Amino acid sequence: MNILVQLVHPAHYYYYRDTMRNLKNDGHNVVVAIVKKDMLADLLKADGVEYVDICPKSHKKWGKTGIVYDMIMRDIRMLRLTMKHHIDLLTGSTIETAHIGWLFRKPNINIGEDDAAVVMKYIKNIAPFVGVRLTPDCCNNGPIEYKSVHFPSYFKTAYLRPGYFMADKAKVEQYGISVEAPYFLIRFSALNAHHDVGIRGINAEIAQRLIDILAPHGRIYITSERPLEPQFEQYRIHINPLDMHHVMAFASIYIGDSQTMAAEAGVLGVPFVRFNDFVGRIGYLKELEDVYELGYGIHATPLAADSTIRRADGSTPPSGVEALYKRVEQLVAMPAEERRTTFHARREKMLSEKIDCAKFLTWFIENYPASAEETKNADKEFWMKFK
Repeated sequence: MNILVQLVHPAHYYYYRDTMRNLKNDGHNVVVAIVKKDMLADLLKADGVEYVDICPKSHKKWGKTGIVYDMIMRDIRMLRLTMKHHIDLLTGSTIETAHIGWLFRKPNINIGEDDAAVVMKYIKNIAPFVGVRLTPDCCNNGPIEYKSVHFPSYFKTAYLRPGYFMADKAKVEQYGISVEAPYFLIRFSALNAHHDVGIRGINAEIAQRLIDILAPHGRIYITSERPLEPQFEQYRIHINPLDMHHVMAFASIYIGDSQTMAAEAGVLGVPFVRFNDFVGRIGYLKELEDVYELGYGIHATPLAADSTIRRADGSTPPSGVEALYKRVEQLVAMPAEERRTTFHARREKMLSEKIDCAKFLTWFIENYPASAEETKNADKEFWMKFK
């Protein structure tokens, strides 16, 4: 089978990385198309994965006209790839795979972890065209729920569970970081994606207060997608994206306004504190925070008691900067060994209840569309195949 995988975010490569290897080992031809973002191309090059860039030049500076133009050009280039490689199935988390799959009447599998309420514009754009949307069972796909298939795991487990990832001290120590001493990792996201409009995160005042709380307890390292104020440059650390998960795995606590890195910390068993206005709105993060207690989400904007934003148990999530400071203070007050063993035990419980995502995704693609119907009717015995 000829399979076209489209990637638009570094995390999406990790979602598919071992699945693509499995598919190739099973004799399938895998073609990779990308839209460059952050270090996506670098990750592919480092692993020796060939790819086609279907958006070599962005025209966003033209405004809405440029966005529409880029979308049309991506569709055209995906169309050409589909014809050139005689593609049998398309998959990715993009509009283009849905468009081209529908146009050629080819199976197309859309994957994702964000609930429809967070990415409604995107969901509406793919709704008429998508074949199936594959998401964790804690994700609500809203208007395309009827086209959805759910599975009991997270895409983060496809690359961070044991067997796929082992933290390497040497990769951390090359940055002058001692894994024997406590250190804290702070991440500032750019918050500039289409769904980030109006979203609050960690500003300079909040960052300074966090540093004041953390400094007596260990070293502080900041990674940032946005420009840093001069007073924070002393904490900045430039980490090769290929090593980020290793640095994260040995951290005492992760704090940030990024969804992806917070979830990755949780899956690694590193306590995280997430501060932004997405808290209470994304199912898989609510599960990591409220069910498995691997981290804590603090809504950046203070919430009223009657807010519609809720935790997994129906209660109002903590909100505002004081709640953030209180949670960080509580975490650093825990004895280091107690904190480590507590969160590692929670991680083990979570992993014991989740399937091997890479193994499942491989099976799902190879057997689609029959796999979709079988998954919808799955029982506990069925899921044991992917443990």
